[in-house]
Amino acid sequence: MTNAYQRKKQPERVRQQLLDVAARLSFEQGIAAVTLERVSQAAGVSKGGLLHHFPNKLALLDGLFDELVARFDRAIEAAMAGDEVEQGRFTRAYLTVCFALDAEEEGQGWQVLAIALLAEPHLKARWREWVERRSAEFATTDGSPDCLLARFAADGIWLADLLQSHDIDASTRAVLLQKLKTLSLQ
Repeated sequence: MTNAYQRKKQPERVRQQLLDVAARLSFEQGIAAVTLERVSQAAGVSKGGLLHHFPNKLALLDGLFDELVARFDRAIEAAMAGDEVEQGRFTRAYLTVCFALDAEEEGQGWQVLAIALLAEPHLKARWREWVERRSAEFATTDGSPDCLLARFAADGIWLADLLQSHDIDASTRAVLLQKLKTLSLQ
């Protein structure tokens, strides 16, 4: 017979489960619905277990932000690794990833991030820091006005996908992506 004290602890799995539930609640019901009580209940984790990983709601949202931005960074790095042209490489990778966000299985996660960025000033500041850090990192290769314009357009595509405000067919998306990538070479 096994009891709770003899079960093997899996803190990373529990932490991920809590983040997944927080993301789902945020997507389905908005950031206000993400309470420690609701997340712990929906995840089947005691409130104490949740507090072990995330001492408050802001820490939970920070954890969600960190996870999503880390995925975003990994996707950008992977796209950059396949691009041999240094000029505009970061911008082309950013474009590729932003254009693919809507099609991803985890697209809801990105929607949650956007909602959280709008709702939480602290996360908005963290996103700004990420943008500033990455822009400075690639200033010599991606600092042109054309690269900046292309990244702004990618942000617009991301927002349009989030709001489902435009029905853009796959061939039109491909043309838009290619035109924006061309800007990164100038």
